[in-house]
Amino acid sequence: MRDATIALALAGLTFLLTVIWGGPLIVLLKRFKIGKVIRIEGPKSHMVKMGTPTMGGLMIVVPVLLISLLLNVVNLVRGNSSGRSVLLPLGVLTAFTLLGAWDDWLGLGGVRRGEGMRGRNLFFWQTLLATAAALALYFVLGIDTMALPGVPFYYNLGVFYIPVAAFVIVGASNAVNLTDGLDGLAGLLSATAFAAYGVIALLQGQIFVVRFCFTLVGALFAFLWFNAHPAELFMGGSGSYSIGATLGVVALMTGQWILLPLIVIMPICVGFSVVIQVSYFKLTRRLTGTGKRVFKIAPLQHHFEALGWSETQVVQRFWLVGLLAAMVGVGLALL
Repeated sequence: MRDATIALALAGLTFLLTVIWGGPLIVLLKRFKIGKVIRIEGPKSHMVKMGTPTMGGLMIVVPVLLISLLLNVVNLVRGNSSGRSVLLPLGVLTAFTLLGAWDDWLGLGGVRRGEGMRGRNLFFWQTLLATAAALALYFVLGIDTMALPGVPFYYNLGVFYIPVAAFVIVGASNAVNLTDGLDGLAGLLSATAFAAYGVIALLQGQIFVVRFCFTLVGALFAFLWFNAHPAELFMGGSGSYSIGATLGVVALMTGQWILLPLIVIMPICVGFSVVIQVSYFKLTRRLTGTGKRVFKIAPLQHHFEALGWSETQVVQRFWLVGLLAAMVGVGLALL
């Protein structure tokens, strides 16, 4: 009970600090004209968002890093192995934030305006960072396990864990990034997922992971304070890539990563919608000469907008499904 109380208190503290830091950050981003560029093939209703400050991931990451490091400084100095374990998700959060910030910056101007980093280059760096994290999980933290619901023991994957872990991290990073685009959507779904894995870690006695998860929940809630419709700030790649990758690392640290597609079911569906759309378009163009589409617009959230759902309806309904899926995921982890 005491551990849960501390974790919730950390969420509240992080929320307050992030909200305080958020206002000046938005002013700074506006001052340097770091605003969102809306792609022309997206929903026309989103054109009003042109110029809204982006790189909101900085609002989330800075307080989380400060609080997590200050909270664990004693354990880090003493060499407590459990305390050191939080360095990995912190490192992944920082590295993917820098990668996402660079992608955001490239998307603000130049020949890649509105596009950001080339896909193959971005994927290369994501894979490189994810592989480094997977190696750290295996060789430094000694984690190579997979848990299955209802099975009272863990499966050890050995060295095969490394490519699997890298895949999970890259997949989660891109899934959250693709979900970004509607006011509040990625933040709500990510906060729900971190809360779910925080509960799972609490049941496992991984106190440092619990505190880290709820620190991120508090920061994400503060971000939503500014990202709620109509948004004053967008998450950008600096937030979505890092949050998704860190979520993958946390899932791997609990051993319950097999439940990740359920706990983040909506980002996974969004990711698959893009894969299906692109694959079907290329296939039909090769066979018939004219590319056809499965969805009106991809990613999936924009398809529902094209069907007539309002932006807030899409966000609320996606979040309701995500919340229920996360609850089921936590329940399965208890089996």
